[in-house]
Amino acid sequence: MRVVQINSALNTTSTGRITEAIGKSVLADGHESYVACKRVGPNGSSSEIIPVGNKLDVYMHGLKTRLLDRHGFGSRKATLELVGRVREIDPDVIGLHNLHGYYLNVEVLFTYLKEVQKPLVWTFHDCWPFTGHCSYFDRVDCTKWKSECRSCPMTRYYPASYGLDQSNRNFHQKKELFTGLDNMTIVTPSYWLKGLVNESFLKEYPVEVIHNGIDLETFSPGTHHLPDAIRNIDKKIILGVASVWDDRKGLSDFIKLSEMVSDDYQIVLVGLNEKQLSNLPKRVMAIAKTENVHELASIYSAAEVFVNPTYSDNFPTTNLEALACGTPVVTYDTGGSPEAVSRETGKIVPKPQVEALLDEILEVDTWDKESVKKNCRNRAEALFDKNQRFKDYLNLFKKIDEKNYKYHIKMST
Repeated sequence: MRVVQINSALNTTSTGRITEAIGKSVLADGHESYVACKRVGPNGSSSEIIPVGNKLDVYMHGLKTRLLDRHGFGSRKATLELVGRVREIDPDVIGLHNLHGYYLNVEVLFTYLKEVQKPLVWTFHDCWPFTGHCSYFDRVDCTKWKSECRSCPMTRYYPASYGLDQSNRNFHQKKELFTGLDNMTIVTPSYWLKGLVNESFLKEYPVEVIHNGIDLETFSPGTHHLPDAIRNIDKKIILGVASVWDDRKGLSDFIKLSEMVSDDYQIVLVGLNEKQLSNLPKRVMAIAKTENVHELASIYSAAEVFVNPTYSDNFPTTNLEALACGTPVVTYDTGGSPEAVSRETGKIVPKPQVEALLDEILEVDTWDKESVKKNCRNRAEALFDKNQRFKDYLNLFKKIDEKNYKYHIKMST
């Protein structure tokens, strides 16, 4: 079985690491794995890499997005070249992930997919596939996507447009392109997102929930790789981690929280950019984004509690990583984020209640440390082991490939 996956990133960021892990599962079972992507992490990939586009192409796609609100409809030449390479490989199954990210033309791609009607598995990491613009609409409680996007209240948010609002045009074009595939299965990492898909124009497709999985060997309790800056902290650590920090991820709420906590606690945020590092209040310790997962696991392990005040999210892997390191999670009731947490492993807080967030942090701090560490680790091992979760993908690939094979045998007799 030959499998081609397409994602904006590979072996870096959460979706890129998921794509890499699925590829490894495919290879470990004796099959062929290819991944088409815009960007590859510093550790490369086990799969054969198919580069998509270049820096100029990304820049031009970004310009088209900023001025014309046509994200996903740039990069025509790069996508034609990708389709040509996929034709050469002739995969048995195609796996899609994030098609946004300034690198792909969905019209070119789906014209090809409808032509060949290969078995297709599309993993939704956000809501972009069924909206006319945004990747999340929680922050403005928008429901236009259920019927018809128009006059978008999210044009200034990713993928931001400062010119036209073409959400209506995008919505109808996506609907036309993304419907009518004979053999597509949608995968969502959360039941929350599955529910949204079933209310969208994609409700004709079967939807399976496969939770994100993480490396439980890497993310495990222990502080052997702890940076000196963290090791020297003599206070209880309230930790936040994100690949990109902004108000959507709750950065403003952390700043408010820093003004409310006592001197017994130190807020530590991982993943900030250089500008953010210089603008944070003194009561927040900032650490730049790290690709060293062993260091990150040690930081999780050193924390008293992991806090995720996210305003828009699907099923954040940071929650899972914290649990695997034995650290309880306090999160806003946003998207699929609460699905990671049980009564014994954390707390769920209605957003945007920073005072309630602090109350639950203090409550979790009273829990027996050894018991909560054991409970968190047990939950991660039971539900979020990447070896099991990504085997779920492999089994799905096999199932739809076999179904497609039997269909063609039947049609040829």
